[in-house]
Amino acid sequence: MCTMLDQIVATKHEEVAQRKQQVPLEALKDRISQLPHPRNFFNAVTAKTSKRLNLIAEVKKASPSAGLIRSDFDPVKIAQTYAQAGADALSVLTDEKYFQGKLEYVQAVREAVQLPVLRKDFIIDPYQVYETRAAGADAMLLIAECLDTSQLIDLQILATELNLTILVEVHDMDNLIRVRDHVIGFPHQRYSLLGINNRDLRTFKTDLGTTLRLAELVADRSVLVSESGIATVEDIARLAEAGIRAVLVGETLMRSDDIPGTIAKLFKR
Repeated sequence: MCTMLDQIVATKHEEVAQRKQQVPLEALKDRISQLPHPRNFFNAVTAKTSKRLNLIAEVKKASPSAGLIRSDFDPVKIAQTYAQAGADALSVLTDEKYFQGKLEYVQAVREAVQLPVLRKDFIIDPYQVYETRAAGADAMLLIAECLDTSQLIDLQILATELNLTILVEVHDMDNLIRVRDHVIGFPHQRYSLLGINNRDLRTFKTDLGTTLRLAELVADRSVLVSESGIATVEDIARLAEAGIRAVLVGETLMRSDDIPGTIAKLFKR
């Protein structure tokens, strides 16, 4: 049975093939050579904070499960609001077909704020790693469910060579066990974070307990990021008590008419 994740990955293969024709790899490498060093996404997410948890605030217009999330979508304005409200880092959706994102949002957001920026997309090919760095991102997402172990390692090493922080995302126990040793301290210390997605990308159902269960299998929880389904101050408290260091919050903030107020409420001490 073909899942939504299978459809997205199939589409991504087609898109990458088209992008390679439109922008040669050498053009991306030339662009990268002219860029400043990335901001330190790893430090921003793992640093000690006066809040209960560090916040990666997500710039996201839509999703396959929720449809259009924010009609008055202005990525730069949203990013500036996040920065002013105390976010520690930003995540920017760049998938076009399923999330109505654009790669160009990364550069626009990064130029507007001083926070490090993660490109969130379905990365399946080394070309996309160069594309990510050329777009000005400081970090990128790798989804374990989309990659076999050798692909994941190759993409991690390439990202590290380009000075990108990597957020490796898992959803289930099998994938966590499979990639755990290839995340923490690999290929170098302070380059890789481990994200636990509470949303199953095959069904798009969400369960905060996913993080709480899988965190038990991770010795160094300082690199853990809980993603998706985080909506209340009680959710934040449960994750903090479990030793999670950071959360990635998107839809809850994108649906809010008062983003600063929502962030203040979520991270109430």
